[in-house]
Amino acid sequence: MSRLELDAKELVDKMTIEEVAKQLKYDANAIERLGIPAYNWWNEALHGVARAGVATVFPQAIALAAMFDDEFLTRIAEVISTEARAKYNEISNIGDRDIYKGLTMWSPNINIFRDARWGRGHETYGEDPYLTSRLGVAFIKGLQGLENYPECDTLKVAACAKHYAVHSGPEGERHHFNAIASAKDMEETYLPAFEAAVKEGKVESVMGAYNRTNDEPCCGSETLIKKNLREKWGFDGHFVSDCWAIRDFHENHKITNTPAESAAMALNAGCDLNCGNTYLCILGALKDKLITEEDMRRACVRLMKTRMKLGILPRSEKEALVKTAVYDRISFLENDSPENNELSLEAARRSIVLLKNNGVLPLNEDDIETIGVVGPTSNLRSVLEGNYFGTSSEYVTNLEGIKRLTKCRVLCSDGAHLYKDSFSNLSKNDDRMAEAIAVTRHSDVVILCLGLDATIEGEEGDTGNMFASGDKVSLMLPDSQIRLAKNVIKEAKNGDKKIVVVLNAGSAIDLSFLKDDVDAIVDCWYSGGFGGTALAQMLFGLINPCGRLPVTFYKDGTQPEFTDYSMNGRTYRYFKGDVLYPFGYGLSYTKFDVEFSAEKTGYIPKDEDDYFKLRDDAVVLNVTVKNTGDYNGGFSVLAFVDKDASEKKSGSKSSSDVLDALDPDNQPIKSLCAFKHIYLKKGESTTISIPVSGYSLTTVLEDGRRVFLPGNYTFMIEGKNVELTI
Repeated sequence: MSRLELDAKELVDKMTIEEVAKQLKYDANAIERLGIPAYNWWNEALHGVARAGVATVFPQAIALAAMFDDEFLTRIAEVISTEARAKYNEISNIGDRDIYKGLTMWSPNINIFRDARWGRGHETYGEDPYLTSRLGVAFIKGLQGLENYPECDTLKVAACAKHYAVHSGPEGERHHFNAIASAKDMEETYLPAFEAAVKEGKVESVMGAYNRTNDEPCCGSETLIKKNLREKWGFDGHFVSDCWAIRDFHENHKITNTPAESAAMALNAGCDLNCGNTYLCILGALKDKLITEEDMRRACVRLMKTRMKLGILPRSEKEALVKTAVYDRISFLENDSPENNELSLEAARRSIVLLKNNGVLPLNEDDIETIGVVGPTSNLRSVLEGNYFGTSSEYVTNLEGIKRLTKCRVLCSDGAHLYKDSFSNLSKNDDRMAEAIAVTRHSDVVILCLGLDATIEGEEGDTGNMFASGDKVSLMLPDSQIRLAKNVIKEAKNGDKKIVVVLNAGSAIDLSFLKDDVDAIVDCWYSGGFGGTALAQMLFGLINPCGRLPVTFYKDGTQPEFTDYSMNGRTYRYFKGDVLYPFGYGLSYTKFDVEFSAEKTGYIPKDEDDYFKLRDDAVVLNVTVKNTGDYNGGFSVLAFVDKDASEKKSGSKSSSDVLDALDPDNQPIKSLCAFKHIYLKKGESTTISIPVSGYSLTTVLEDGRRVFLPGNYTFMIEGKNVELTI
């Protein structure tokens, strides 16, 4: 038993069982006689310190994924944790220990964005398990403090990997839904990011999902929590329920009959902390002998360990106290600093994805007298924020960014409501349409700003219009915006005007209806406090777009049934139909030429444990990139692998039980196996070596086993293929 464990156990042993019970709920009571202050475990930091007043607001998580840059994401997370500490140190000293003002951050969301209709998908890092794993680990390390690795016995803040597991809608059914996922899909898609968060990120906390997974409620699942998380992966942190999820056991899932039974089921499975109020019944469960005092104290020890790692409670190890004292000295003035805001702006720049450009971009002000900025998202702050956001000390909307940067005359009109048919109940439908047409008529270039915000796509209970409890009913824009776009395009064509569509949304939108009729399409996501500045700089060529799609842009109506959790027909790895824009797509103002070779390192994976211990040295890709265009710019090298399972089944010497469990028709078309972001000036070239892990070369069988199958592997970068026999 470690010294930390002994310290926590010694403290918990001094508590009465009634005092222990009050520490197992998210709003934990003070125990003055033991020097334990009150503490609220519920805090948010998805893309900045959220819901706690002023803080730097970074672009939404899905936008950060579009950067394909794990190192830069770690820098962002370090800033977020610094601001969390800065605020906590000052605010708690004043005596405010309320919700959202602590150091246990319920972020990141590492669920897989498997269905483009899911309202919370923009909280994630996209549809790919490899990308999600790498970015999840990067974010966790940045939050918790890089200097703590690999020991991690002190924490700057505590990160939380959520929502474990197999959670991605429908939002309206999450309190009673049973997500059925095959052993293969669990191992290949739904669990890798959580495994990496535990084994590599050393994440301090894991949050359970609302739904059931394969019949077990996630916050009371012996399989997920005990078997996988603690026994198989060695998780040593604390487990927290999603908010009021344990109440669903008896009210919605109908797995238990009473709150006491639900509390007992969760605690016995290993859920230490209850976000909600069901653990108020935990003493009743003890009285009914559904749980033991030892069970309660074990959970409490885990929670006290986390608070000790954060320096909230004293511990005996002097070295740890010295480390946390450094964090305690972070000044309030380090929150919302100019340097932090500049990092948010840089993230907004890097996350922009250019989807179409016929040469109209970048705009040349010398050829333009008047610019029209039209559309419901043109001057809307909510498209900068996404959800789970803080309060920026400054907001620059799309319209404001353009007006600040250009010397041209700028005309503007909302043109349409975000989703309603009119702005005024007294008006006829499309009451701003004529104004938008007039702006188009008098402009040389029209910036048509379309999209969504978190009132349309978001979490159940948070969305203002409640179309589908936060989910999207389709991949189309609201009808009000479609009508606006068609009218503006028609007017622009009549007057030979140029049109640039700017999209602010957190998910795939079907733009088929306008794609061929506009000159350029720019995806800015939910772009952070300075999103409008980044957009304007990109439009006028001060920066070069380098973002790439972390999700597939499908055509509406081509996805499987929403409640079907099979990966068949989902994401770029399994979808075989035509798409609007593929995963990893993104244009630039310049041109990059890529050549590469692949070489074995001599390491061949042997067993499942090997895959994780030796992640980085099965294959090395030597990639030469040259910027042959006219602009400086960033470029993300994305490497995919095709494992060619059909050939392996026909010619492999693998054991018969492996071949029997291999279905070549149920394997990924290709999978992301490596990525690296670089920056090149025009005319510059560089050669980089990118490792591909043994883990990325494994094949998941139908029974969930992960194996290495010798044979031919095809690596793909920017349309170039290299085959390697391994």
